Amino acid sequence: MNSSTDTFIRAELISFVRDPGDGNTPEPGSLEHYGDGLLWLKGQHIHAVGHFAELSPSLPKGADVLDYRDKLIMPGFIDTHVHYVQLDIMASYGRQLLDWLNDYTFPEECRFANHAHAEALSNAFLDEMLRAGTTTAQVFGSSHPGSVDAFFTACQKRQLRMLVGKVLMDRNGPEALMDGASGIADSERLIEDWHGKGRLGYSVTPRFAPTSTKTQMDAAGALLRNDPSLWLQTHLAENSGELDWVAELFPGSRDYLAVYEKAGLVGPRSTFAHGIHLDNGMRKRLADRGANIAFCPSSNLFLGSGLFDREAAKQTGMAFTFASDIGAGTDLSGFGTLKAAYQVGQLGGQPLTAWQGFYGLTKGNAKALSLDSHIGQLAPSLEADFVVIDTQATSLLSRRISHCTTLGERLFALMMLADDRAIYETWAGGQCQHRRDTI
Repeated sequence: MNSSTDTFIRAELISFVRDPGDGNTPEPGSLEHYGDGLLWLKGQHIHAVGHFAELSPSLPKGADVLDYRDKLIMPGFIDTHVHYVQLDIMASYGRQLLDWLNDYTFPEECRFANHAHAEALSNAFLDEMLRAGTTTAQVFGSSHPGSVDAFFTACQKRQLRMLVGKVLMDRNGPEALMDGASGIADSERLIEDWHGKGRLGYSVTPRFAPTSTKTQMDAAGALLRNDPSLWLQTHLAENSGELDWVAELFPGSRDYLAVYEKAGLVGPRSTFAHGIHLDNGMRKRLADRGANIAFCPSSNLFLGSGLFDREAAKQTGMAFTFASDIGAGTDLSGFGTLKAAYQVGQLGGQPLTAWQGFYGLTKGNAKALSLDSHIGQLAPSLEADFVVIDTQATSLLSRRISHCTTLGERLFALMMLADDRAIYETWAGGQCQHRRDTI
C-alpha cells in the first residue's frame, strides 16, 4: 500500500443513491455504476469513488492499487432483525412460532447465562455474518445482560457498526429467562456502557408483547423518551396464534399495534419484525410514526407464518426492511433473503426486482435504521463497509452470468443463485475482515 491510511481498489462498483422505484430499470439518478471504478479509502472512511480513468491521475505516485476488475463491489449488506443467540437452533424441524419458542428458542437462550458461551457464540455469529457479506445488523441478545456485553465486546474488537439489545421479558417464559425488576436497570447499565461507543448502538428490546407486562413495556417507552438516539426492536403480527394470544392478554387494546403505541414504543427508530397480519389502518399508523417492518421472508416461509404484503406497505407509505430472522430464518446470506423475498412476492403477484432488492439490502435498510449518514452507500465521507463479490464463484453462477446482457440481469442472477461462496471479501471500517477460502 502507498501508506497506512490509503487503500485503492479498482473494480466494478454499484451503489444506490435513493430508491430506484419498482420499474424494470432504475429511476434516473438513483444508481451509481462504474464498470471500471476506483474506490479510494482513507482509514475507516471512503475518500473518493468514481471512474478509474478519471480518478487515477489524482493517486499518489507509485500507489499500490488492488486490481479487482473481475469482481463487483457493493456496500456491505445490512440485516435489520436477527437473533445471534439462536444461531445454533437454525434448521430445527417443524414448529410454528409459539411452539418454536417453547421447544427450541427458550431452552437455547437459557445457555447464555454462561458468559463463556455468550463470548464463543458472539464470535461465531460475527464470523458467519462477515462470511455472508453482512457488515451491520440489528441484533437480539438473550435476556441475560452478559449476552449483550459479550456481543458488544466482540463487535468493538472488530470495529463493526452494530445495534444490539438485551431481551426484556418478565412473564410467560421459563423462570431462567425472566428478568423481573432487573430488566430495565440492566438495560440502563448497558446503554450507559455501550450506546454510542465507537460504532455501537443500543436497541431497546422487548421480545414481544406477550412476554412483557404493561409495566415493563411502559418502562421501555420511558427509556426511549429519555434518549431519542436509542433504537427499538420487537416483534409484531407474525402469526395468527400470536394475535389471538395478544388479544387475550390485552383486552383493552383495539389491536396488537396499539399495545406498543400505548407504551410509547412506536417511532422513527422502531423496527417491528414480520408485520404479516396487519390491516391498512395499522400500516398507516406505522407509516405516520416513521417505524419500519422487518420483512423476514425465509423465516416466514419456514415457520408457515404467512406472506408479507409489500404492495400494501407501499400503498400505505409504510417502510419495510429486509432481514434474516436467524434462527427461524434459513439463511444468513443477504442473497438468500432476497431470493426468498422474490418467491414470497411471486406468490402475491408482486415479484421483487433486483434493483429493489439490492437497494433495500444496502441504502434502504440503512435509511430505515437512521444509519444512512454512516453506511449503506459507496460515497465520500461514509464508513468503508463493503463487499467484494465474485460473480464467477460457482460454475452454475458463472454460466448464468455469461449469458446476461444487462446489469439488471446480472444482479437478478446474483439474487437468485449466489450464496456466501460469492462473497470474496468483506470489508468493515476500512479493513478486510473476511476473505473467502480458496474454492
